[in-house]
Amino acid sequence: MADFFENLKNKIVETQVWKSIFRHGYPDTDTNRALVMFTNVLLHLHPVKVRKSALRIRYTWCLGGLTFFMFILLTITGVFLMFYYVPDTRSAYQNIKDLQYAIYFGNLMRNLHRWGAHAMVFLVWLHMTRVFLTGAYKPPREFNWVVGVLLLVLTLLLSWTGYLLPWDQLALWAVTVGSKMAEASPVIGYSGPFGKEMGMRVDNDIRFMLLGGTVVGQSTLLRFYVLHCVGLPLLATLFLVVHFWRIRKDGFSGPL
Repeated sequence: MADFFENLKNKIVETQVWKSIFRHGYPDTDTNRALVMFTNVLLHLHPVKVRKSALRIRYTWCLGGLTFFMFILLTITGVFLMFYYVPDTRSAYQNIKDLQYAIYFGNLMRNLHRWGAHAMVFLVWLHMTRVFLTGAYKPPREFNWVVGVLLLVLTLLLSWTGYLLPWDQLALWAVTVGSKMAEASPVIGYSGPFGKEMGMRVDNDIRFMLLGGTVVGQSTLLRFYVLHCVGLPLLATLFLVVHFWRIRKDGFSGPL
């Protein structure tokens, strides 16, 4: 009986169909394990070898993975919300109310999106803190640390641009305060140090570029919508790919 199954197995793995799908044998040797990792579109993002100590939950807390999960959750729920939301100052607030009270699963999707955004910001901070406290930013991972800092900035920008979309009083004044802070930026802000000396005016500084005008209005809502739904997510995806790629190249850090 054992010979029968062994012959059947050999016949199956020798077929062209099997070889076209699985290009290497069962990964029971170091060579086969490495080949499987290198030739798989998903697995090739991971290192070929990982120390057991580096994967212990008590060491990593899976904070990077949980942050990425939140990014995927926000992408899925965000696409759902885009079917019902129109970035128009005359209807944006009502669209949010419709999502909350009139559309099936609208309130669920909106709350998943909102609380997922809060959770992502919280998890990114925890992840960065863990990396710093365990010294995982040290060579050869210093470049990936910089990429992580950029991802943190993008996460905050994603939250800020999404804050305006409900178009209520809280969103309006929060963005007004944030844009005033941008206006006070050195060099690129009209009211900031060296701003006027560099030729910045109220109609050409960083605040004007963000708002699309001198006050928060329709142009601001449209710009924030495009940045929140297209520009910043694409940029974050690009940096995430680089982040994962560098993890593969540099390997996971181990405990102190």
